[in-house]
Amino acid sequence: MNFTYRLQLHAGFGFAAARDAVPYLHTLGVTHCYLSPILRAGPGSTHGYDTTDHAMLNPELGSDDDFAALASTAAEHGMGLVVDIVPNHMSADAAVNRWWRDVLRHGRASLWADAFDIDWEPVKDELHGRILLPVLGASYGEVLERGDLELALVDGEASVRGPGIDVPIDPRELPRVFEPAIDALQKRLGDDDPAVQELQSIVTSMRHLPARHETDPTRMRERQRETDVTRERLRRLLADSPDVREHIDAAVVALRGTPGRPETFDALHELLETQAYRLAHWRTASHEINYRRFFDVNGLAGLRMEVPAVFDATHALVGRLVADGRIAGLRIDHIDGLFDPEAYLNRLRSHLGADVWLAVEKILGPDEQLPRAWPIAGTSGYDFLNDLSGVFVDGRGRRALLRTWQRFTRSRASFDDVVLESKRHIMDTNMASELNVLARALNRLSERGRRTRDFTLNALRQGLREVVAAFPVYRTYVTERGVTATDRAAVATAVARARRRNPTFDRTLFTFLEKVLLAPADLPEQLAVAMKVQQYTAPVQAKGVEDTAFYRWAPLASLNEVGGDPDRFGLAPAEFHARNARRRAQWPQAMLATSTHDTKRGEDARARLHALSELPREWSRNLSAWARTNGANRTRLDDGPAPARADEYLVYQTLLGIWPPGATAVPDGFVDRVREYLLKAVREAKVHTSWTVADDAYEAALVRFAERTLTGPTSRRFLAQFLPFAATLARAGMVTSLAQVVLKLVSPGVPDVYQGTELWDLTLVDPDNRRPVDFERRRRELDALDAAGPSTMRDLVTGWHDGRVKLAVTARAGRLRRDAAALFLDGSYEPLDVTGAKADHVVAVARRLGDAAVVAIVPRLAAGLMSDAQPLPLGPEVWGDTRVATRDPLLRDVFTGTTHHGGPDGLAVADVLVDCPVALLYTR
Repeated sequence: MNFTYRLQLHAGFGFAAARDAVPYLHTLGVTHCYLSPILRAGPGSTHGYDTTDHAMLNPELGSDDDFAALASTAAEHGMGLVVDIVPNHMSADAAVNRWWRDVLRHGRASLWADAFDIDWEPVKDELHGRILLPVLGASYGEVLERGDLELALVDGEASVRGPGIDVPIDPRELPRVFEPAIDALQKRLGDDDPAVQELQSIVTSMRHLPARHETDPTRMRERQRETDVTRERLRRLLADSPDVREHIDAAVVALRGTPGRPETFDALHELLETQAYRLAHWRTASHEINYRRFFDVNGLAGLRMEVPAVFDATHALVGRLVADGRIAGLRIDHIDGLFDPEAYLNRLRSHLGADVWLAVEKILGPDEQLPRAWPIAGTSGYDFLNDLSGVFVDGRGRRALLRTWQRFTRSRASFDDVVLESKRHIMDTNMASELNVLARALNRLSERGRRTRDFTLNALRQGLREVVAAFPVYRTYVTERGVTATDRAAVATAVARARRRNPTFDRTLFTFLEKVLLAPADLPEQLAVAMKVQQYTAPVQAKGVEDTAFYRWAPLASLNEVGGDPDRFGLAPAEFHARNARRRAQWPQAMLATSTHDTKRGEDARARLHALSELPREWSRNLSAWARTNGANRTRLDDGPAPARADEYLVYQTLLGIWPPGATAVPDGFVDRVREYLLKAVREAKVHTSWTVADDAYEAALVRFAERTLTGPTSRRFLAQFLPFAATLARAGMVTSLAQVVLKLVSPGVPDVYQGTELWDLTLVDPDNRRPVDFERRRRELDALDAAGPSTMRDLVTGWHDGRVKLAVTARAGRLRRDAAALFLDGSYEPLDVTGAKADHVVAVARRLGDAAVVAIVPRLAAGLMSDAQPLPLGPEVWGDTRVATRDPLLRDVFTGTTHHGGPDGLAVADVLVDCPVALLYTR
């Protein structure tokens, strides 16, 4: 594995389209095409993470032959395929997921009941043995009595259908529906009629089915078998006997009530009350849902990979594709959602073999290390993304940026304070049900001890809430195999923080919680609770920090990235090199990302905003001026002006990040992109509005503000103020963007390019970053660049607005990486000393293997090197006497074709970067 390129597959861009892109990707230097999930997903899915069938490829992407052709074409170009898989969850749409539908039909007696993480004995008596299905758009009674739910009988199976709903009926309960039909048929056709007798026999068989509460395997299989038999018998009978069909249809119709007459819905209600599920308003999920979800998404039900049969069923097809040589590697989605990630990965490694490249979507905390025992290549690259970003942020600007944020927003809350409140909010609302389940489990444990039995359920819930809110990482990995020092430290930190923030709590309660979370292997019930808590801390961290706090606290929004810490401004080059060296030693095949389908901002939008750390005074002045100019665009609501100050602050950073280079007017579609992003941002922040409880007035005011700012009466004045500063950031961001590309492609690991980002990536969070990519344009541009040769690099730099300079840098570095694979995969990693006036503005590193060497030299903190009148590329007057120490006597720049001679004094940066802001020098 050497250089990957991520493709987002969907109905509009399937296997055939990916196959067409392969020759271009090969020209770019890519060695492996990295695909979003390929297994069957929900109809119309644009992402593929809502798997409905692990045993087949997604037909919306193409046929098996189409996928085979893609794999074959990739192999012809010397490329392999990497595929994203989703072991944590499946779609909870019973209309398309046969496993989930089977569980809803048979309850605990389903052969797939163990596949999903369901609490069959929740605290609410009405849900014992049942699954809460929060799928209704209003209260159950309202939806029922509106007539939105109807019984249907298709191919011998009965189901209840409504808007977006299709759930099966327990066949053991169908006799109550069919009995009126039998009575009518007996009167019409007589008891001796074969059709009547067959219907009676079918109904008798249904009555004698094992109950849906059965958990004995023999009885479960009997229920499954007999259900299939009776369903087929009923299907044939209805097809062969018009009389039976007529009367059964009449019986089904009879269950449809009449709106305005509530009593007419009693029969359907009584039938629904006998099912293995309970239909409910979607809002009930927060407090009563009893199946584990992906985060707080009701439509994605958690899987139990710890059950061998479930693992085998979900990985059979993927295993065959790997064995056939069609898949060379896998990226494992949301590894922290699993009950026991290490056990899962060991099983997966055994299933697939030692040669398959495996990377996990594991979000590491700023100082967290990936567990060394995991049999994988490394993470999917967010840790590298944040390390790389830090190099281009000036830590000296932190204090000024924080002052500007505090003054503008009128809030002095620290990021830690915001995180704490955000995680508490998530646990009190979106994920309260899961917390309740864990609190009850803790209560059962506490009742067994004389010293702990006085802990009340409410106290345990509050204590656990505070500990989870204080967790410093996504999760720990306590198992029957033991507890690591890392896990002990994480739990100790969380408990200590919780104690400190809650001095009135009983301290012995926190001691009890710490003991449970560090459960010894010889206490299996305590260990089971600890492992369930671990599955909970991860989604709380993700939803509380990335999807809430990041939208509430943003002094420098480019730091608000997955796995990042917005309160950490800057990373010294020496520390960046140290982390890269550690990565080479420990995880040399880890993925290196700069943009993904989940990043909050595209890599080039972040690069621009990094420059604010160098220009805090200019940012503050412009921010104040823009706020004054746009004052009339705000709306006064009952609780104050809208948008709120923090949201207005985000508006301006958003515009700076995505403003098209060189544009002097608002482009077509730009306002729509900004509008969609801002609505998502404020709903994620959950301060003035949210996804679950929308404040239409606030949202309208925010949208109106953005629209008027860009196209209203004040827009001309605003743009006149905005454009010069936006141009300054864009120029600095261009240099930083190219530097990011070079450092990514020269660093130890497997660099990844997210689709389309070989040109400028001025995108926002999804769905903005999943817009169609014009591969044909990119192919034409790259062909033209190849025809022109490296001598045109200076022209590309001066005309940087069109993004071709980034394409050229990506392709030329990517090809070198592919063609000199051993150098990049096995070569040493050597930071190079930089001296001279601008030493702090240069990052330089060499990779060496035998006689071959590559030297990367890139600028950092570019805004400090440039003035608005500064021509590009940066000339000798910028670099002065700055030099890079390297012992290599003869090096050729792959970007410009220029040969440079090293020596005792190293290389003069002014000479190396004379035609291009970045250099990649190669010798062999």
